[in-house]
Amino acid sequence: MTISTHVTTFDGLPVVRFDREAELPADPSAVAWRVEARDYGSAPKELADELDALLSRVPADAVRALVVGDWGSAYDMPAPVELLVSLAPRLTGLRALFLGEMTFEECEISWIKHRDVTGLLEAYPGLEVLRVRGADGLELRPVYHPALRELAFESGGLPGHVVDAVGDCRLPALTHLELWLGMEDYGGDVTVADLAPVLAGDRLPALRHLALCNAEIADEVATAVATAPVVARLEVLDLSRGTMTDAGVDALLAGQPLTHLHRLDLHHHYVSDEAAQRIVTELAGVRVDVSDRQEDDEDDDVVYRYTAVGE
Repeated sequence: MTISTHVTTFDGLPVVRFDREAELPADPSAVAWRVEARDYGSAPKELADELDALLSRVPADAVRALVVGDWGSAYDMPAPVELLVSLAPRLTGLRALFLGEMTFEECEISWIKHRDVTGLLEAYPGLEVLRVRGADGLELRPVYHPALRELAFESGGLPGHVVDAVGDCRLPALTHLELWLGMEDYGGDVTVADLAPVLAGDRLPALRHLALCNAEIADEVATAVATAPVVARLEVLDLSRGTMTDAGVDALLAGQPLTHLHRLDLHHHYVSDEAAQRIVTELAGVRVDVSDRQEDDEDDDVVYRYTAVGE
């Protein structure tokens, strides 16, 4: 599976692509503004000009949510973090940022170039939502951020050092954490040890929604989650899009109780019908999603299993 369509909503707001010629919405703060380079392969200045044009027409404090698409040659040039940091004095109302919201036709997720995104959290202390797509060159330093309530890294392969940094961050308001762990072939080298601080939850006191998804090591993640302290206070546990087998289901059911969850998402998996029915039955009060069962891909007696999102 690839990402083939753009998001239509972000942080609960409808996404509107900024057009210099179009009439503005009656309430420009009631939409998430999408900004992108107008020409494929354009120079970085084009995105800067688009953002400047947006801020020349829309009151800066009315830009509450921003979706940044292709910044021009995203497969070659890293994300415009410095540009967005430089605009912080003007984007005084920004509360939600999606960086790299591109389809596979614009740039495959594992080709999207990044750099250290810590500056975004430092420059926007009022930011509540940060979502980043792509992980090639992605860096994060441990940071304290008092307002962030949602953090997501979408990737075909997430570097372990990014997960380490997330675990070392102090995010007292964070309720939603989403980590697309991915595959080794696309740079995903996260281990269960890297996840330990997140699963302990000591620095994430408000966490209620945890997604450790799109994981090639889904069974190992399930085994670690089964005894993780953070799980007892979760409402949503998302282990979807990965390569989970019956072993992962067995680990979840043999571990701590999961009946307090509102939702357990396991869709896109390699679990047998019998094991899938067993977890649905044993967690009767939980909305358990075991849809989108995958079949093993065998070649010369070698079994291949794939995450939902890779290249």
